[in-house]
Amino acid sequence: MEINQKKRSNRLKFTFNDDSFNYAYKDRSGSGDIDVQYAGFPTKASVSIERNEWLRNAGLIWCVIGVLQLGHAMVTGDSLQGRGFWLLIGVICLVWYRWATVKYSVFRSQAGNVLVIQDREHDRIVDEINRRRKDQLLALYGELDMRNTLEDEIAKFSWLHEQDVLSKDELEGRLAQARAAFQAPGPAASSQLH
Repeated sequence: MEINQKKRSNRLKFTFNDDSFNYAYKDRSGSGDIDVQYAGFPTKASVSIERNEWLRNAGLIWCVIGVLQLGHAMVTGDSLQGRGFWLLIGVICLVWYRWATVKYSVFRSQAGNVLVIQDREHDRIVDEINRRRKDQLLALYGELDMRNTLEDEIAKFSWLHEQDVLSKDELEGRLAQARAAFQAPGPAASSQLH
């Protein structure tokens, strides 16, 4: 499965594989890609906003020049014809500055930062990664492991709950299952308790 994002010169591609996804990016500053394991993907993100500050600054300067020209013409009684040119250019730059803004969710993984453009595909990408993350964490750590101690199993299932992999009810069920299994008589359970 592959999902692409594009805004202005920014191109992002998410290729979903079984155990990891490939995040490829290309923008004015360069290109690259990283592979990220689903289990290592963070649940929290920060927000980054990319803006063209030159457009804003130029727009503001030209608006000020345009307003000064219009004000001077009004005070001196000169014709206003053609006096609003720089004001118009300044407003166009400010509108372009506003339109050209790119907003990202930034996830800081061990493999590198993963940026997701906040557009109509944003939630679909994040939901797909989180769904696969949950599946991978459950496959790795979701079953009771009698080679561990009861305390280790309680800590593991509590950690899965903190990672939003197990609901509160699922956590209670796993904890009850672990306590029952470790209290049951038998060679495996009794050897783990000593």
